[in-house]
Amino acid sequence: MAERARTRNREIGFIFQSFNLIGDLTVYENVELPLTYRGMRPAERKERGNEALEKVEMAHRAKHLPSQLSGGQQQRVAVARAVGGQPSILLADEPTGNLDSKNGGAVMDLLAGLDAEGSTICMVTHDPRYAEHAEREIHLFDGKVVDGPQGDTEH
Repeated sequence: MAERARTRNREIGFIFQSFNLIGDLTVYENVELPLTYRGMRPAERKERGNEALEKVEMAHRAKHLPSQLSGGQQQRVAVARAVGGQPSILLADEPTGNLDSKNGGAVMDLLAGLDAEGSTICMVTHDPRYAEHAEREIHLFDGKVVDGPQGDTEH
Protein backbone atom coordinates (compact mmCIF):
# COMPACT_ATOMS: atom_id res chain seq x y z
CA MET A 1 0.00 0.00 0.00
CA ALA A 2 2.79 2.45 0.88
CA GLU A 3 4.51 1.73 -2.44
CA ARG A 4 1.33 2.58 -4.39
CA ALA A 5 0.95 5.84 -2.47
CA ARG A 6 4.59 6.70 -3.15
CA THR A 7 4.16 5.96 -6.87
CA ARG A 8 0.97 8.03 -7.03
CA ASN A 9 2.71 10.91 -5.25
CA ARG A 10 5.73 10.88 -7.57
CA GLU A 11 4.28 9.89 -10.93
CA ILE A 12 0.73 11.26 -11.09
CA GLY A 13 -0.49 14.85 -11.00
CA PHE A 14 -4.15 15.67 -10.39
CA ILE A 15 -6.09 18.65 -11.79
CA PHE A 16 -9.59 19.02 -10.37
CA GLN A 17 -12.57 20.88 -11.80
CA SER A 18 -13.15 22.66 -8.50
CA PHE A 19 -9.44 23.60 -8.13
CA ASN A 20 -9.16 22.22 -4.55
CA LEU A 21 -6.80 24.99 -3.48
CA ILE A 22 -6.35 25.54 0.25
CA GLY A 23 -7.87 28.93 1.02
CA ASP A 24 -5.57 30.04 3.83
CA LEU A 25 -2.37 29.16 1.93
CA THR A 26 -0.82 31.48 -0.64
CA VAL A 27 -0.64 30.53 -4.30
CA TYR A 28 3.02 29.55 -3.83
CA GLU A 29 2.26 27.49 -0.70
CA ASN A 30 -0.52 25.64 -2.56
CA VAL A 31 1.95 24.68 -5.29
CA GLU A 32 4.71 23.78 -2.83
CA LEU A 33 2.59 21.65 -0.48
CA PRO A 34 2.55 18.40 -2.54
CA LEU A 35 6.31 18.70 -2.95
CA THR A 36 6.77 18.62 0.82
CA TYR A 37 5.03 15.23 0.90
CA ARG A 38 7.79 13.94 -1.35
CA GLY A 39 10.40 14.87 1.22
CA MET A 40 11.98 17.38 -1.15
CA ARG A 41 14.56 19.77 0.25
CA PRO A 42 13.36 23.38 0.63
CA ALA A 43 15.66 24.73 -2.10
CA GLU A 44 14.37 22.20 -4.63
CA ARG A 45 10.74 22.85 -3.60
CA LYS A 46 11.29 26.57 -4.12
CA GLU A 47 12.84 26.05 -7.55
CA ARG A 48 10.12 23.63 -8.72
CA GLY A 49 7.29 25.76 -7.28
CA ASN A 50 8.56 28.92 -8.96
CA GLU A 51 9.11 27.10 -12.29
CA ALA A 52 5.57 25.70 -12.18
CA LEU A 53 4.06 29.12 -11.45
CA GLU A 54 6.06 30.69 -14.27
CA LYS A 55 4.91 27.96 -16.64
CA VAL A 56 1.26 28.91 -15.98
CA GLU A 57 2.06 32.66 -15.90
CA MET A 58 1.08 33.03 -12.25
CA ALA A 59 4.46 33.81 -10.61
CA HIS A 60 3.38 37.43 -10.16
CA ARG A 61 0.52 36.20 -7.90
CA ALA A 62 2.62 33.87 -5.72
CA LYS A 63 1.84 35.75 -2.48
CA HIS A 64 -1.91 36.06 -3.13
CA LEU A 65 -4.57 33.87 -1.57
CA PRO A 66 -6.87 31.82 -3.82
CA SER A 67 -9.81 34.08 -2.90
CA GLN A 68 -7.95 36.99 -4.52
CA LEU A 69 -7.84 35.23 -7.90
CA SER A 70 -10.32 34.75 -10.73
CA GLY A 71 -11.54 31.26 -11.58
CA GLY A 72 -9.16 31.04 -14.52
CA GLN A 73 -6.23 32.08 -12.34
CA GLN A 74 -7.19 29.54 -9.67
CA GLN A 75 -7.28 26.78 -12.29
CA ARG A 76 -3.85 27.79 -13.57
CA VAL A 77 -2.55 27.52 -10.00
CA ALA A 78 -4.17 24.08 -9.76
CA VAL A 79 -2.32 23.09 -12.94
CA ALA A 80 0.94 24.45 -11.49
CA ARG A 81 0.38 22.40 -8.35
CA ALA A 82 -0.14 19.29 -10.49
CA VAL A 83 2.94 19.81 -12.68
CA GLY A 84 5.33 21.08 -9.99
CA GLY A 85 6.40 17.55 -9.19
CA GLN A 86 7.04 16.82 -12.88
CA PRO A 87 4.68 13.81 -12.98
CA SER A 88 4.67 11.46 -15.95
CA ILE A 89 0.86 11.33 -15.95
CA LEU A 90 -1.65 14.14 -15.44
CA LEU A 91 -5.23 13.20 -14.58
CA ALA A 92 -7.51 16.13 -15.35
CA ASP A 93 -11.14 15.98 -14.20
CA GLU A 94 -13.11 18.58 -16.18
CA PRO A 95 -10.23 21.09 -15.94
CA THR A 96 -12.25 23.66 -17.92
CA GLY A 97 -15.63 22.96 -16.33
CA ASN A 98 -15.75 26.04 -14.09
CA LEU A 99 -14.19 28.41 -16.60
CA ASP A 100 -15.43 30.75 -19.32
CA SER A 101 -14.39 29.94 -22.89
CA LYS A 102 -11.37 32.28 -22.86
CA ASN A 103 -9.89 30.79 -19.70
CA GLY A 104 -10.91 27.29 -20.79
CA GLY A 105 -8.97 27.79 -24.00
CA ALA A 106 -5.96 29.04 -22.05
CA VAL A 107 -5.98 25.94 -19.84
CA MET A 108 -6.28 23.70 -22.91
CA ASP A 109 -3.32 25.49 -24.52
CA LEU A 110 -1.35 24.91 -21.33
CA LEU A 111 -2.24 21.20 -21.34
CA ALA A 112 -1.27 20.96 -25.00
CA GLY A 113 2.11 22.44 -24.13
CA LEU A 114 2.60 19.92 -21.33
CA ASP A 115 1.66 17.13 -23.75
CA ALA A 116 4.25 18.43 -26.23
CA GLU A 117 6.85 18.31 -23.43
CA GLY A 118 6.12 14.62 -22.92
CA SER A 119 3.46 14.46 -20.21
CA THR A 120 0.69 11.92 -20.65
CA ILE A 121 -2.64 13.61 -20.04
CA CYS A 122 -5.85 11.77 -19.29
CA MET A 123 -8.71 14.26 -19.29
CA VAL A 124 -12.39 13.83 -18.58
CA THR A 125 -14.62 16.34 -20.35
CA HIS A 126 -18.19 16.70 -21.53
CA ASP A 127 -17.26 19.54 -23.88
CA PRO A 128 -16.68 18.37 -27.47
CA ARG A 129 -14.60 21.50 -28.21
CA TYR A 130 -12.00 20.36 -25.71
CA ALA A 131 -12.28 16.66 -26.49
CA GLU A 132 -11.13 17.49 -30.03
CA HIS A 133 -7.71 18.42 -28.60
CA ALA A 134 -7.07 14.81 -27.63
CA GLU A 135 -5.04 12.41 -29.73
CA ARG A 136 -7.41 9.67 -28.63
CA GLU A 137 -10.99 9.80 -27.37
CA ILE A 138 -12.74 7.14 -25.36
CA HIS A 139 -16.48 7.64 -25.03
CA LEU A 140 -18.44 6.32 -22.08
CA PHE A 141 -22.18 5.87 -21.84
CA ASP A 142 -23.81 4.58 -18.66
CA GLY A 143 -20.38 3.49 -17.45
CA LYS A 144 -19.50 1.47 -20.54
CA VAL A 145 -17.02 2.18 -23.33
CA VAL A 146 -18.86 2.91 -26.59
CA ASP A 147 -17.89 3.89 -30.17
CA GLY A 148 -19.77 7.18 -30.33
CA PRO A 149 -20.90 9.80 -27.87
CA GLN A 150 -24.56 8.66 -27.94
CA GLY A 151 -23.84 5.13 -26.77
CA ASP A 152 -25.04 3.36 -29.88
CA THR A 153 -22.36 0.65 -30.12
CA GLU A 154 -20.53 -1.13 -27.29
CA HIS A 155 -17.00 -2.53 -27.57
